[in-house]
Amino acid sequence: MNALLIVIVVVIGLAFAMNQAADVAWGMSGRPPVVGTPAADFSLTDLNGRVHRLSDYRGKIVLVNFWATWCKPCTTEMPAMQATYDRLRDKGFVVLAVNELEDEAKVRDHVRTYGHTFPVLLDRDNRVANQFGVFGLPVSVFIDESGVVQEYIKGGLLTEQKIIEVVGRIQAAGAPRSASVR
Repeated sequence: MNALLIVIVVVIGLAFAMNQAADVAWGMSGRPPVVGTPAADFSLTDLNGRVHRLSDYRGKIVLVNFWATWCKPCTTEMPAMQATYDRLRDKGFVVLAVNELEDEAKVRDHVRTYGHTFPVLLDRDNRVANQFGVFGLPVSVFIDESGVVQEYIKGGLLTEQKIIEVVGRIQAAGAPRSASVR
């Protein structure tokens, strides 16, 4: 019995060590970013072939939303994201919808059907989702104008009111601005 327990402990230890080594090798922690720390920069292509870097949006409040077409809560919250984007984009608010691992044609069809106008980015190898510790969908990360993570929401359904509340809180904590979300 003791020998079996030792074997189990050794196997678990090796699996953990291999996972940690893979994370280091790929430069990803697999853990969500810590609120109050800089968001890891990334570069992804949108449906039109344009490259978007998170750092390109410094000076704006960014909602990075990880989603998939098969995810019912994801598609349920997207109209609120679109409405808030329409309402606040001229006030320095950006939505970057990061689709995980799906066929481009399927994503294009979804965007066309629902009329999304915010950038939809393709995370073809799941690198960015892993970088942000995404496990399960949807996941939303709010990043302030300085590139610092201000909120990480896993699985919570975003509403227009919730997005406006978070954006308002981020603005209130930052430097004075000429535009407000109110």
